[in-house]
Amino acid sequence: MLYVGIIGLPNVGKSTLFNALTNNNVLSANYMFTTLEPNRGVVIINDPRLTALAEINKSKRVVPTSIEFVDIPGLVEGASKGEGLGNQFLDSIRNVDAICHVVRCFEDPNISHPYDLINPLRDLETIELELNYADLESIERRISRLEKKVTVGASSEERLEYQTIKKLKENLEDEIPIRNIILTEDEVRIIKSYNFLSQKPVLYLANVDEADLANLTTNKNYQKLLEYGLKNELKVIAISAKLESDLQTFSAEEKQLFLEEIGITQSSLDELISASYELLGLETFFSIVSDETRAWTFKKGMTARECAGLIHSDFMRGFIRAETVKFTDLVLCGSYQKCKEAGKVRLEGKDYLVQDGDILLFRFNV
Repeated sequence: MLYVGIIGLPNVGKSTLFNALTNNNVLSANYMFTTLEPNRGVVIINDPRLTALAEINKSKRVVPTSIEFVDIPGLVEGASKGEGLGNQFLDSIRNVDAICHVVRCFEDPNISHPYDLINPLRDLETIELELNYADLESIERRISRLEKKVTVGASSEERLEYQTIKKLKENLEDEIPIRNIILTEDEVRIIKSYNFLSQKPVLYLANVDEADLANLTTNKNYQKLLEYGLKNELKVIAISAKLESDLQTFSAEEKQLFLEEIGITQSSLDELISASYELLGLETFFSIVSDETRAWTFKKGMTARECAGLIHSDFMRGFIRAETVKFTDLVLCGSYQKCKEAGKVRLEGKDYLVQDGDILLFRFNV
């Protein structure tokens, strides 16, 4: 399972969003550090392709894929020095694979804020700098040890590590997060064990007022955040955490009618879940066996043999070949058998790079 951490300053709507995503009942209140421990929740991926395949296969059992979200305690300025929940916050981020950074873009005098005025870029910078400072601290502890070794004859790996973290240190001191630093494959490999905070992929979630969703051009705070995201090639999604939380009590039909009434075509949660899946570098393949249709999550770039191992270790160990058909071909033909008759089913070997939407049937022998 891969994890997306929901982070942000206190009182930006993290826990409200988490409740909407996971249908959990995490405490959400108007005071600092409402969340003291990370809360976890599994979110099902609503993939229309899975529904279509299940209908074709007339499956009695349909198994979707999922990702896990973690609601992380709020951060304040100085966290890298131990302020607020400090190390607890940073350690929680270290254990996630990607970051969903919630930024407050709504005005409400009844909800307190760590600063006097709403300023999304300042709030964003506060957290970004704390992540950078935490990474700098890790580097400075290690670099002093490596310097001694390099002067007396370090190994080639130690020299590469020293040169790489020295490069990172220079950039971090210029307030450039590690994710924005161009690194070679060897440099990425050598720093993997550090699990740097500012290296994790990130998307920004602008928490806006419900009334702004139909016309986001009126929300100046959101526009500032959007401009920042475009400049830095980072995704920004507008969402009303309170609205999404309220909608969880509606039926699917009621929810759609309500969204249409306020001028919105769909819930922002679906966009967030899809964007988080993409942020993690995940894709989906499908299996159709007897009366079960199932979606499987895999990392982009995995081979057929590696994907077989996601189903069962025996599939990987005794891999022979994979029968493969594209989702679009199966839908057009109407069944797996008709795809075979039309020559749309391919036989792929162990090194085949699985594509998003592939339907796979693994042949193995152990």
